[in-house]
Amino acid sequence: MSDDWAGACAAFAEGAAWFVATVGRVGDRWTRPGLGDWDVRALVGHTSRALLTVEEYAARPATDVVATSAAAYFRAARAFANGPDVADRGRAAGAALGEDPASEVAAIAQRVTALLPTLVPDQLVATIVGGMHLVDYLPTRTFELAVHTADLAAALDEPRVVPPLAAAEALAVVTALAVDEGTAGDLLLTVTGRPVTERFSVL
Repeated sequence: MSDDWAGACAAFAEGAAWFVATVGRVGDRWTRPGLGDWDVRALVGHTSRALLTVEEYAARPATDVVATSAAAYFRAARAFANGPDVADRGRAAGAALGEDPASEVAAIAQRVTALLPTLVPDQLVATIVGGMHLVDYLPTRTFELAVHTADLAAALDEPRVVPPLAAAEALAVVTALAVDEGTAGDLLLTVTGRPVTERFSVL
């Protein structure tokens, strides 16, 4: 588990650094359309939750394991993923970043990545879907950082070059979800430029 934890921490730190760097290029574009109903500030606020929940959940122990992998987490989280409260939480998180969101995001990332070496990978944490080992939960945060920083980069017309460790972690989650759900064929067709008959997502 130590190797898994070291790799998960490195991927998370890389994703966090890319997020911080991309937020640093927002400039005065905080009210620009971000993703769906979110403007850029709300998208950044939502993405900052990928950092903050590590800190929050690490201080919130669980007693039972409900989700045994990052893929299991996302399958369980589908019940919450599209509710109106998600959009509201994103806007609230964006507002909470204050008058200098870029500096606040950088401070949060520095604090949370510095926290990781003090944590125990097999500790049980209480997530939104139930108890998980921290080593299994952390890749879900790297996935969120990779996907939503790519969303942010697209909104800002910035390059969408996900750092390699974070990209590999996020793509591993995508692959696991597709294999588990029996949709690997659709995924393979989509990423190789073949048309699929309807919108395809692993989430």
